[in-house]
Amino acid sequence: MKTRFNSFALASSILTGAALSPGLASADVRVCTFPGSPSVTLDRAVASEAFRTAGIPATVTVGAFDGSDDDGVSVKELHRALAKRCDVIAGFPRSPVADASDSKLRFSRGYLRSGYVSIAASGEGAPDATRAAQGIVAATYATPAQLIAVQQQDVKLDLENTPEQTIAALAAGHAERAIVWYPAVVAYTMAHPQQRFAVSGTTSPYAEWHLVFAFGQKEAALQGRIDTALAKMKRDGRLAALTRQWAMPATAQAALPATARFAYRDGPVRLAAVSSSELAGAPARGGFIKVDASVDADAPSFDRAQVKHGKSLYSSSCAKCHGADLKGLNAPALSGPAFAPTANSHLTIGGVFGYMATNMPADRPGKLKDQDYADIMAFLLYSNGYTAGSVKLTADGAKTSRTPLNGKTQQ
Repeated sequence: MKTRFNSFALASSILTGAALSPGLASADVRVCTFPGSPSVTLDRAVASEAFRTAGIPATVTVGAFDGSDDDGVSVKELHRALAKRCDVIAGFPRSPVADASDSKLRFSRGYLRSGYVSIAASGEGAPDATRAAQGIVAATYATPAQLIAVQQQDVKLDLENTPEQTIAALAAGHAERAIVWYPAVVAYTMAHPQQRFAVSGTTSPYAEWHLVFAFGQKEAALQGRIDTALAKMKRDGRLAALTRQWAMPATAQAALPATARFAYRDGPVRLAAVSSSELAGAPARGGFIKVDASVDADAPSFDRAQVKHGKSLYSSSCAKCHGADLKGLNAPALSGPAFAPTANSHLTIGGVFGYMATNMPADRPGKLKDQDYADIMAFLLYSNGYTAGSVKLTADGAKTSRTPLNGKTQQ
């Protein structure tokens, strides 16, 4: 299970603005930033002002995480860091849909609303996408950017290891567009001030994220003091001043319409083909997967053997993004009421299966055999309370099921 923050240098500094004597250093609150996070400059600045406002001495801890490679920071590493090496993590990304957290962490109020955007090269000197690059979308491997990009039709993916490399691929004319987290765009243009990008929003439920402070479970008092400080900074305008450069432009801030199509409900969407009339409910172009939960039907049967096989396949092909426990990581949860509510589901078993078999895993969509996808579907059904039977679930049976995906009480 990895929360992906690709490799940038992890900077450190005294957040209070003055060195503390050795006798006082042990009393400081230890603040960590994520290795590789493009927002680290902002995170340090907000942390400095928030802890100063709260009257709490604080320092950044160097080397709080065991790893800073391209595989990111695992949930286990988060808890280890909070238990032994730091008291607070600045710049923790939270999403209302794809939340890479669990109940053992506490969170402050958000200090930056940001998200994943679609960018294209702009301005004088911007390279024209070559014919070979037309239809290519750059995205960072194993991040929400890839999951957003893979929803689109008639595109090829250029998967890069870091957000910086993803933007660089676009800047060099190797891709027509790029899907990237907006703070990465800010960080890139800071390092390359001559570069300009046209920024637009993305239509996805896991495009919107907020930066917060994360605390250990026992840090309720500290969390409260930082929330009070952030609220004060918001009222007097200091928070807006600190985050102004990092705020998404108006072209990317439109709220997701209630009727917007997204993964699992309507299948892949080519963003360039989505017009305002389509978002308002007009017929859409392209091969959308229709998911109609209005017709009751019995859930297709599956057996225990394929649940076991599906669990193994899930661990190797799906867990990196959706989490080993199906609770979500860089991608939405695949268990619980957000995925399979007890009633009135928007999803059908056939719709979920069709999307999965067409678009997953995100690094190599459609790479598995049809029956392997059926076995993963059996595992997902079992994990959401459906009971295994004696008849094996087939790909055709899963694909044609119009049963609403309503979670069941585990027997």
